[in-house]
Amino acid sequence: MAAAPLSDYAVHLRPQDNIAVATKPIPAGTELHFDGATLKLAAAIKMGHKFAVRPIKEGDAVSKYGQVIGFAGRAIAPGEHVHVHNVKLGSFERDYAHASATPAPLPPPAEYRTFMGFDRGPGKPDHLRYGTRNYLAVISTVNCSASTSKYIADRVRELGLLKDYPNVDGVMAIVHRQGCAMQYDGPDHRQLDRTLAGFARHPNVAAYILVGLGCEIVQASHLIENEHLALIQLNGQAKAPLALSIQECGGIGKTVEAGVRAVAEMLPRVNDVRRVQLPARHLILGTNCGGSDGNSGVTANPALGVASDLIVQQGGTSVLGETPEIYGAEHILTRRAVSKEVGEKLVERIKWWEWYTGMFGAEINNNPSPGNKEGGLTTIYEKSLGAIAKAGSTAMVDVYHYAEPVTAKGFVVMDTPGYDPVSMTGIVAGGANVCVFTTGRGSVFGCKPAPSIKVATNSPLYHHMLGDMDINAGRVLEGVPVEEVGREIFEKVLSVASGERTKSELNGVGEEEFAPWSIGPTL
Repeated sequence: MAAAPLSDYAVHLRPQDNIAVATKPIPAGTELHFDGATLKLAAAIKMGHKFAVRPIKEGDAVSKYGQVIGFAGRAIAPGEHVHVHNVKLGSFERDYAHASATPAPLPPPAEYRTFMGFDRGPGKPDHLRYGTRNYLAVISTVNCSASTSKYIADRVRELGLLKDYPNVDGVMAIVHRQGCAMQYDGPDHRQLDRTLAGFARHPNVAAYILVGLGCEIVQASHLIENEHLALIQLNGQAKAPLALSIQECGGIGKTVEAGVRAVAEMLPRVNDVRRVQLPARHLILGTNCGGSDGNSGVTANPALGVASDLIVQQGGTSVLGETPEIYGAEHILTRRAVSKEVGEKLVERIKWWEWYTGMFGAEINNNPSPGNKEGGLTTIYEKSLGAIAKAGSTAMVDVYHYAEPVTAKGFVVMDTPGYDPVSMTGIVAGGANVCVFTTGRGSVFGCKPAPSIKVATNSPLYHHMLGDMDINAGRVLEGVPVEEVGREIFEKVLSVASGERTKSELNGVGEEEFAPWSIGPTL
């Protein structure tokens, strides 16, 4: 049988790459025609996995996307599977060349788009003013009040209080495992305050109450004062938020009763807020990838990058997180920075992560996970190069700390861990009012109050998990241009921002996934 063209089974991403990526399972012994020669695959290659297209000497760089993803641990012959058994991480010098290749601004779009969202009124800054959902939140300041906070939200649902308020998307309980046994006013305390406040004043949250135990470190009074919290969503006038203490109320039962009464009083005013037509420049897009595979950087992530560019072109904001999954590719982003200062912000965060992981005897290459490796990802460099494709092609205009309010327009980076729930919690706390989450292995992540659009990297996953996936980027492997799938994602963002429910919302997913980042010791 004559050799088949390599493009029938795999994709060769850049001319200088010495590997190709399988777009479907390839049987052992398959012969492929590439670059005037015939490759015979020594072993079966799974979809998303790599094989050599040229000889790679021991110690030579393995190249994907035209970039270094690792180094050959031994000589690798053409047609041989390339993965953790014969590739090592190694180190190489990255020339950050800050702001040396800052992209020119995109031209104005052919059409300025709109969505049907919520305008919280002129009393709020732009990044907190425009929402895509209309929730009422019950926010626990400490784990000790987590169950009580959930009981309040559950009781509201059991009593059917929401049935008369069609403009209210729900009452959600924000609970977590932190709030005490940390340094008072220390880094963890301030970061948790910032995260809780980000959800309290989120543009998708119309009103909220705070629930504490009473003796914890993360006191509601400290949160309100330090984060300047005020309930201004409903009428544009500042009003101190309601803070309930289990100890002061007289126990769980009395606190639940007080919480339900407070929610019942707020619901009519929350329901009075209606969707109105808003410019797409008010969208803050949070991006994330989880359960990635070898095709994440080929299909879903580049397509999301196209959508990110379209959001930025409209005057909106796109947020890239997961700093450990930028590691090894940060030099590409620093060149895109608008200034040396912005590029240095990112490098400072990279250096911090090297120090932080080193403190515990870990290394950043602990990521990729076993599932990532099963899907074909070999090193953190490879994962990072694919992950940053979500950022599109526009200039990097700023770098934010975890859960910091995102006020800039354009493409920005937020320093978050690679662990999906923790990363997305920080990005949503920063103000993202809609999220797109790419996955190759099958993540089912949701993150109330922000809707989470799931994009599958391959068609088998999309069809296998149809109840959880919103978009199939695997069509790219079947010949559909990345740009077309990117525009599909962009249109889905506008539709979801206007009220269309995502699969995660239809499944009721999104409250338990709230996971603030803890960086210090539990005392």
